[in-house]
Amino acid sequence: MCRHELSDAEWEFVRPLLPVSSRGRRRLDDRTVLNGIVWKFRTGTAWRDVPERYGSWHTLHTRFRRWALDGTFDRMLRTAQARADAAGEIDWLVSVDSTVVRAHQHAAGARKGGSAAPALGRSRGGLTTKIHLVCDAFGRPLAFVLTGGNTNDCTQFTTVMEAIRVPRTGPGRPRVRPTHVLGDKGYSSRAIRTWLRRRGISHTIPERADQVRNRLRRGSRGGRPPAFDKQLYKHRNTVERCFNRLKQWRGIATRYDKTAESYQAAVTLASLLMWA
Repeated sequence: MCRHELSDAEWEFVRPLLPVSSRGRRRLDDRTVLNGIVWKFRTGTAWRDVPERYGSWHTLHTRFRRWALDGTFDRMLRTAQARADAAGEIDWLVSVDSTVVRAHQHAAGARKGGSAAPALGRSRGGLTTKIHLVCDAFGRPLAFVLTGGNTNDCTQFTTVMEAIRVPRTGPGRPRVRPTHVLGDKGYSSRAIRTWLRRRGISHTIPERADQVRNRLRRGSRGGRPPAFDKQLYKHRNTVERCFNRLKQWRGIATRYDKTAESYQAAVTLASLLMWA
């Protein structure tokens, strides 16, 4: 089987999560369609260039957009996370960070208006999108948020943390609170530390150099330095490895999609397969 398609193990993992079609007419089977979608984003090719063995490119694009807009990919990811949590396979020592993705010129030009933000920002590097992501201790995405590439990391910290919602397989509220958070100096702010402390979430976030100087300058009024565990902080590289795995998909490493919904669905699909 082509390395850009789903393996048998991945298909057996994904198949029960797909929605059951109620359409009466015969249609292209889901495995062929999903293989075509995966091939498109793993190679970063255009929809029209997807090989004919996956069926009509128009069929692939139509079903992908339908699943993206009706929340199918999101529900599949939540279900996979819920199963892992029920089996005790999630380590809630989480890491948070962001990565910048260069947007191809084809990603520009989407229709203006509507409530959906394009998640594109312009800087000296051109058009970019930023993925703000939090993952578990095994480097599997728990939640992510898309913004323009010129968005500061700390402004999206609470947004991405509040996006964590791992449902229970039985009764009970979704799991939304990790046990410990690891973040780099970009998340070192009084507001973030206060937000975490009020929710009873311990954290390991190093201080920035300017914050250390200001605290020392104030003497006793500067207060005590925040607790910092160097050994625990070494585990923060899991989020970097998570981004490395996501960017093995060329259609994610470079954004070609005009709409944020399509690009978010692609990242969700890649995240889903990391739970397989």
